[in-house]
Amino acid sequence: MENYTYNSFTLQVEGLKVTQQSMYPVFLFFLVSYLFIMFANVGMLVIICIERSLHQPMYLLFCNLPVNDILGISIMMPRMLADILVPPSERFISYYECVVQAFTTHMFATAAHTVLMIMAFDRYVAICNPLRYTTIMNNKMVIKLTASAWGVTFVLVAVLLGLTIRLNRCRTLIRNPYCDNASLFKLSCESVLINNLYGFTFSVVLLSSSIGSMVLTYASIAAVCLTSKNKALNSKALKTCSTHLFVYLIMLLSGILIIILHRFPQYADSRNVIIILYNIIPGSLNPLIYGMQSKEIRSFLSNQFHTGKVFP
Repeated sequence: MENYTYNSFTLQVEGLKVTQQSMYPVFLFFLVSYLFIMFANVGMLVIICIERSLHQPMYLLFCNLPVNDILGISIMMPRMLADILVPPSERFISYYECVVQAFTTHMFATAAHTVLMIMAFDRYVAICNPLRYTTIMNNKMVIKLTASAWGVTFVLVAVLLGLTIRLNRCRTLIRNPYCDNASLFKLSCESVLINNLYGFTFSVVLLSSSIGSMVLTYASIAAVCLTSKNKALNSKALKTCSTHLFVYLIMLLSGILIIILHRFPQYADSRNVIIILYNIIPGSLNPLIYGMQSKEIRSFLSNQFHTGKVFP
């Protein structure tokens, strides 16, 4: 018979299952990954801030991605690194810290979609309506798009976690490398039907909006490219859109796989690995992909290396 501890404010995190022999290599791998993501994304933000030629709507909207990657990895990785070095029986976290971690985790995952959606809108205007681009994509529009991306994310996630924290808890084990909404409401012995319904609706609305906007955007861009004889326009569209689409597909497929595996407890170990990679891979690739694709960023970095200066 299972022993229940009601509404305990101290929870135990299952974390990653690592052997004594693999503990330090795994710790080193995640530590290096964390430091690289922080360095690359902070560096990208600094470059865009100090280089005037990058003060364009495309790059200003792109700044949301590094901010989101920094938020996501900073909440999850330090705690997980600490847990790797202690036995599973000693991996404790306070309930309130767990809720904050779950909130920021879902903010990160949801904002990844909403930010890429507003970036797709920018590319749509730039390629399908280039003559009005500067008129439409002014500073006010950039602020509106950014505020809407984060505002919608905040509301959706606040409702998601609000439905979970209302539940009484009778368990204390988080069966995940870190706290998320599903792990939290699984601590309850009450009915979680509303949580499952809202979580399902949340996922369907987010994914359908995200996929739908991408399909419409790229269908419109493809139509313009097919009917246009402007090789420069087609080349620009191919470079910017292929980069954006590649990042989106990585994020989308990883997210869908995590959602599916949450429904199959027998694949918990595989899910845990994919969850961590979901935080690491996009955060590592985003600054590299967008940095290498951007002629302005490549030019800036080349000038810095040739002059030996860190700042202009």
